[in-house]
Amino acid sequence: MAMKMIDGGVCAAQGFKAGGIHVGVKSHKTDKKDVALIVSEVECSAAAVFTKNVVKAAPIHVDKKHLENGKAWAIIANSGNANACAPKGEENAIRMCQAAAKAIGCDPSDVLVSSTGVIGQTLNVGVIEDGMAELYGSIEHSAAGSLAAAHAIMTTDTVKKEAAVETVIGGKTVHMGGIAKGSGMIHPNMGTMLCFLTTDCAISPAMIKTALLETVNVSFNRISVDGDTSTNDSCIVLANGLAGNAEITEKGEDYEAFLLALQTLCIQLAREMASDGEGAKHLITCSVSGAADEDQAYTIAKSVIGSTLTKCAIFGADANWGRVLCAMGYSGAEFDPDKVDVHFVSAAGDILVCSQGRGVDFDEIKAKKILTEHDIEINITMGEGEASCTCWGCDMTYDYVKINGDYRT
Repeated sequence: MAMKMIDGGVCAAQGFKAGGIHVGVKSHKTDKKDVALIVSEVECSAAAVFTKNVVKAAPIHVDKKHLENGKAWAIIANSGNANACAPKGEENAIRMCQAAAKAIGCDPSDVLVSSTGVIGQTLNVGVIEDGMAELYGSIEHSAAGSLAAAHAIMTTDTVKKEAAVETVIGGKTVHMGGIAKGSGMIHPNMGTMLCFLTTDCAISPAMIKTALLETVNVSFNRISVDGDTSTNDSCIVLANGLAGNAEITEKGEDYEAFLLALQTLCIQLAREMASDGEGAKHLITCSVSGAADEDQAYTIAKSVIGSTLTKCAIFGADANWGRVLCAMGYSGAEFDPDKVDVHFVSAAGDILVCSQGRGVDFDEIKAKKILTEHDIEINITMGEGEASCTCWGCDMTYDYVKINGDYRT
């Protein structure tokens, strides 16, 4: 059986339940779900990657301690407050773990915790503790459970982000799913804003950590919305082994199948985050080919999708390819500009706007039509080798400034 996308999110895998409810973390003036819980029936191999921002949220410090043995049972997460640079930060993160553990019947060190929202404000952990019985009672092994959890971790996101895949590993059908949140303050240097992944594949803690590190480098580390790396970036994966395959303990055919599924899942979630950038009207895909090596291709592609001027040009459907070359030039990568070709591509067509580093005559009306589509591709050919890389971003709109001008108040 070939790998395929399926429904179910974090509940697609056997033995995982999830849910989300409103407890009033930020305010009781809204009924938005703001706390989520994901629980496995059995102990899981667990791994995570976190932000490289020097300023880290309290939950990250707690999770690092809880992951020292490579095991976990559950994830508790809230929106509405980042619990970063906040009074009693680690104490409140631990209280979240303790409350979840009491409901589940496990040790608090087996619970991982995440938060997202406003930085610097004391977390109203009491409402989470008071709502834990209701939250635990809401979890279910269903698409509805995953959906509730996905909604509970959203902040400025306009759509939920979840996906799942099914594949065969070691002769057994394996499921893998995830939910994520991220719309602003996205320029990951590890993983994503928040992403929780589950699988029923049997894999050791060491190998799941290796696979996760390989995966974030080709998925979440290749997106950018606004150039800001969050204090709370966390990507966590739990594997409970209920699929019944022989445990993956070393690299080989089974590991490669697992890695492919994980990367397929995470690339889908990464694209969803880039597409839902705060105020965004366009998903921008920058593909660099013909590069001397992958590092060169990555550096250039990430620079282009992170360029504020390029993002503004896409918002205005302006085929200002000079901004693309400019972003390539300050990326830090060494290359020969006189070998570079640039195409703008969408469902409306394909147009060459730069050849061998020089402008060419092109149909401005056709170019504008191409750039009016939601999904825009900037295809760059380097003419220097065989390496390639693809990164994803979004345009910069007036709404981005509006959203972030009063985010806290």
